Amino acid sequence: MKVWIDQDLCTGDGLCEEIAPDVFTLLDDGLAYVREGATVFSEPGGPSGVALVPAGQEEATIESAEECPGECIFMEA
Repeated sequence: MKVWIDQDLCTGDGLCEEIAPDVFTLLDDGLAYVREGATVFSEPGGPSGVALVPAGQEEATIESAEECPGECIFMEA
């Protein structure tokens, strides 16, 4: 599974990072980005910043997308 965030829709609420900190992180700009280990996909973000979801984090990633108030989390198979 792959995941990315549309930063134009992100509200910076931080629920995604709270639910799945191994997949999402908030940066100093107040927006959420996806990550793979220590690598944060912030340059570029959006659909070009696609990260692989770590094994065992699929359910948390789906929950993050469902709970996201900005509806900005997108997943690909």
